[in-house]
Amino acid sequence: MSTAAPTTGHGTATSAPSAVTGGRRRPSPVTRLSSLSWTSLLYVAPALAFFGVFVLYPIGISVWYSFYAYDGLTVGTPVGWDNYTAVFTDGQLRAALLHSLILLFFYAALPVCVGLLLAGAMSRIRVYGLTVFRAVLFLPQILSSVVVAVAWRNLLAEDGPVNAVLRAVGLGRFATSWLGDFDTALPSIGVIGTWVEYGLCMVLFLSGIVAIDRSTYEAARLDGAGPVREFFAITLPALRPQISIALILTITFALRNFDLIWNTTRGGPGTTTTVPSLYVYQDAFQNRMLGRASALAIVLTLVILLVVVVVQLALREREGPRRRFIRPRTPDRKVQSS
Repeated sequence: MSTAAPTTGHGTATSAPSAVTGGRRRPSPVTRLSSLSWTSLLYVAPALAFFGVFVLYPIGISVWYSFYAYDGLTVGTPVGWDNYTAVFTDGQLRAALLHSLILLFFYAALPVCVGLLLAGAMSRIRVYGLTVFRAVLFLPQILSSVVVAVAWRNLLAEDGPVNAVLRAVGLGRFATSWLGDFDTALPSIGVIGTWVEYGLCMVLFLSGIVAIDRSTYEAARLDGAGPVREFFAITLPALRPQISIALILTITFALRNFDLIWNTTRGGPGTTTTVPSLYVYQDAFQNRMLGRASALAIVLTLVILLVVVVVQLALREREGPRRRFIRPRTPDRKVQSS
């Protein structure tokens, strides 16, 4: 038994409007999307307010101060682009930027290489207590930078354990005040940064190796590939996203590093370990030159963003040309009836 559709006076069947339900018109997709967006915005409003007050507002104030000669107490005097000109023409600031570029090798390149080596080795080794070993290697990353600086300052002192070991094994001629010598201060700071950062890189790479399909390695072994060939042919290409993240984090740490240097050498001896962030602190809180400090901070921020963008572009996933697999058409065959 079927139900007849309602008809008009001419006998033509009609259907009820789909946009009306229970006497009310359904909201349009645009209206539903708009209400959903406002509802979602309410959930993230506290985080946006926190971000605006503690991130965007200080950045805006720094940009404003960078165009003034301001000591924090008296009324500032507009100086236009003079503070930025001083940043790019000051020889000491250029030397500090060079020191940061040198530290990039110790803070970014070396930790990534050491992390890759450790992650590749631990992904193939199955021994008891490996989890504890990983935690110990990651320990420098979770320690306070002040604790790290004080510990290494004592280790590298002229009468510290490092020189004591060198003298004990007959290499006393190499013993020196590592953080107080003009030739060894900056590399020593770099070694400390490598020790701090390699654990983060190792954990990132181990998480990426776990996600690699095991059948890929099995196929490579069937083709006769050894551990080294597997690493360069399978593991390293698959870790491109993790390498990009590791480089971004380590490069950012290298360019904005302050507390580690301040608690070990304070930029000395002389100016051999000074970095731009150290000059930002000195200009702002010691020399009372807030305008120049703000300009230097803005320039340093732009340099960090530029380096991050270059790393992302260099290591982004490059998709090759997609092949279209078209199913070949078979000629029609006439069905012969028996």
